[in-house]
Amino acid sequence: MYRIGIDLGGTNIAAGLVDESFRIVAKESVPTLVGRPNEEIVSDIAALCQRVCASAGITEADVVSIGIASPGTVSNETGEVIYANNLGMHHFPIIPLLKKQVSVPNVYIENDANAAAWGEAIAGAAKGSRSSVMITLGTGVGGGIITDGKIYKGFNSAAGELGHIVIRVDGRPCTCGRRGCWETYSSATGLIRTTEEKAEECRKANRPTKMTELIAAKGHATGRTAFDAMRMGDEAAKEVVDEYVKYLASGLADMINIFQPEVLSIGGGISNEGQALLDMVTPLVRKQTYGTGLIPDTDIRIAKLKNDAGIIGAAVLGMEVSV
Repeated sequence: MYRIGIDLGGTNIAAGLVDESFRIVAKESVPTLVGRPNEEIVSDIAALCQRVCASAGITEADVVSIGIASPGTVSNETGEVIYANNLGMHHFPIIPLLKKQVSVPNVYIENDANAAAWGEAIAGAAKGSRSSVMITLGTGVGGGIITDGKIYKGFNSAAGELGHIVIRVDGRPCTCGRRGCWETYSSATGLIRTTEEKAEECRKANRPTKMTELIAAKGHATGRTAFDAMRMGDEAAKEVVDEYVKYLASGLADMINIFQPEVLSIGGGISNEGQALLDMVTPLVRKQTYGTGLIPDTDIRIAKLKNDAGIIGAAVLGMEVSV
């Protein structure tokens, strides 16, 4: 029994054939080429489905379902991408059009962050739980919420914009129009900004910092710069990491206080810091969560599916959480 997951991004469309053990046994991708007719994107998705099947020596008759993880607001009921700004899609009937080009009977669509959270619930860090929250620390802060074994979408399918809680009133401007959103401090983009600001502060104060050397060697700061410099014993870098972890922990505590999930998993590029990140952030979260020491604590984990979360999460749409 196989399932196909499609990770529809602004840069690439990736397809993976996923087996019963939730392993990707074949993967293909093509450029998205946003700006062309959206119908051509659908044709590329259909072709990718055929290619991953051919790579594994099977046909679409061996595939139970296809799932699409898409940015923006989507509706599985109508099969539309209701609104995805970076794809240029507005009430675009992607599922009805795809069904005309594939022979697989079950085709689903879900927001990409929700799909990743669903994948972690079915096959990743939150497997075995019926309530979980996944946070993705990447360009922004994405989120997905699983309650009672189902994706929580809100009445309008737009729930889960967890990165847009305000963590600092009148703070940094956010692309959403607000100021001080969690993602402006806790995303990789936010961490890079904090790193660059600290490096410039050190330059003006004639304070040596390894961050300056790492930025020069790379040509730019990355989400790893401050962590790497901190491991070299750099005090200014430690200040950056401490500030980053402070904001991250505050937001994670908010997620727990609101949803009280069994598992909270952290994905995205910053999660590659692994156990070291958990060791720093977990004690701060525990100090800020309601009822700590009196009620069972949420288990905070690093997400397992990594860069394949979108594909695997999309592939397992339609499955049920089992415990």
